[in-house]
Amino acid sequence: MSDVNQSLITLRGISRTFALGDSQVHALRNVDLHVSPGEYIAVMGPSGSGKSTLLNLLGLLDRPDIGTYHLEGRDVTTLNPDELAKVRSERIGFIFQSFHLVPRLTAAANIELPLTLAGVSADERAKRVAQALKEYGLTDRAQHRPNELSGGQRQRVAIARATVQRPAVLLADEPTGNLDRVTGEEVVRLLEALNAQGTTLVIVTHDPALGARARRQIKMEDGNIVSDTMNAPITLP
Repeated sequence: MSDVNQSLITLRGISRTFALGDSQVHALRNVDLHVSPGEYIAVMGPSGSGKSTLLNLLGLLDRPDIGTYHLEGRDVTTLNPDELAKVRSERIGFIFQSFHLVPRLTAAANIELPLTLAGVSADERAKRVAQALKEYGLTDRAQHRPNELSGGQRQRVAIARATVQRPAVLLADEPTGNLDRVTGEEVVRLLEALNAQGTTLVIVTHDPALGARARRQIKMEDGNIVSDTMNAPITLP
């Protein structure tokens, strides 16, 4: 049990199969994975390799068919839907390629949403949202809706929303995929700054340059982890 207690995330024997017509697709095959607090990991591999399925499982958006998943020492594979939703809300942050902001809500209201859902008091919500807007350079965009923001501003709102609950782990699915190079570098800097402050960061990416920046790189093929290596850290000039 020592590895479970010392790891932020421990996966053991995780498999996930989907039915596709009359055939079975083995998205994950007997995956073992240990993630320590504060790690910076890039998950890479071709389309269909299992990257997104792994991220969904780590984010408690999906359940494995077999195997166990311990998050902060707790076996989350045994939790009911309400318990899963609570853990997901409080301990896991998500960032997506397409931002997934609520179109009718302002930037401030999008950031506030997870706090509202978690039952945080109005005074504390206002304090945390104001702090997040300031930290991400969005104070002057607080009352703008997503369609009034640039791509980089939308992703900053998404990052602020994902981290306003101070999660243990931040999961990012192609976070720079819809951004130009300069804006993408800005977003990477924000994510790496969060990691430097202690947030565990797991990024799924097709971009080899982004993958090379992570301190640990996991490569997947056909539902298997085929390599798990440590990188020398690379920084932007």
